Amino acid sequence: MIDVYYWPTPNGHKITIFLEEAELDYRIKPINIGQGDQFESAFLAISPNNKMPAIVDHSPNDGGEPISVFESGAILEYLADKTQRFLPTSDVRARFNVLQWLYWQMGGLGPMLGQNHHFNRYAPEKIPYAIERYVKETTRLYNVLNRQLEDHEFIAGDYSIADMACYPWIVPHEAQQQRLEDFPALKRWFDALGERPAIQRAYKHADDYRMPQQMTDAMRQNLFGQTDTKPSENPTSL
Repeated sequence: MIDVYYWPTPNGHKITIFLEEAELDYRIKPINIGQGDQFESAFLAISPNNKMPAIVDHSPNDGGEPISVFESGAILEYLADKTQRFLPTSDVRARFNVLQWLYWQMGGLGPMLGQNHHFNRYAPEKIPYAIERYVKETTRLYNVLNRQLEDHEFIAGDYSIADMACYPWIVPHEAQQQRLEDFPALKRWFDALGERPAIQRAYKHADDYRMPQQMTDAMRQNLFGQTDTKPSENPTSL
């Protein structure tokens, strides 16, 4: 059994996609990031960066004590090694082809699109320079992925954790001011993944866990206003 500390964000969806694809037994441990659950001491013991997702594998392959893992890319790699699926093991070239695209998502696609989301949707004031900066970088990254997919059915050849990592960040493309029609290979890939039953099952979890549409000052502080792993005692509007 695997405990998944989850909220329906792109990074949260990555993990439930893998677990559904691999048909592993898991249970959701919701971490309401708007309410500040990520600052609870029990969660910090698992995820010291006070970010979800995180997992605890109660049945590791070595038969020893439970293993906890934080950071979505590390979790995907751990689960792939655990199951021997979605990440090549014997072919070093194929393995690192997957890993380089996984790290591309972790170091580029996720952080840059996250800033796009922030300045377009959540910032208390619209800053034209920041919006333009991150929309343009989003477009550049979409083009990188589109070119890769022009000659590949999936990002790294076979379906892999690289696809699972990138797909959830493309789902909110309209909010990122992107038209998938401008990226035909990316659109073909995106539509195909959206038809996968495991991905559809993973996304159904989002129906059970949602933040209110109206963001309060306390929610904004929990999400964007922290300078430590402990929440401020008196949240203020940013």
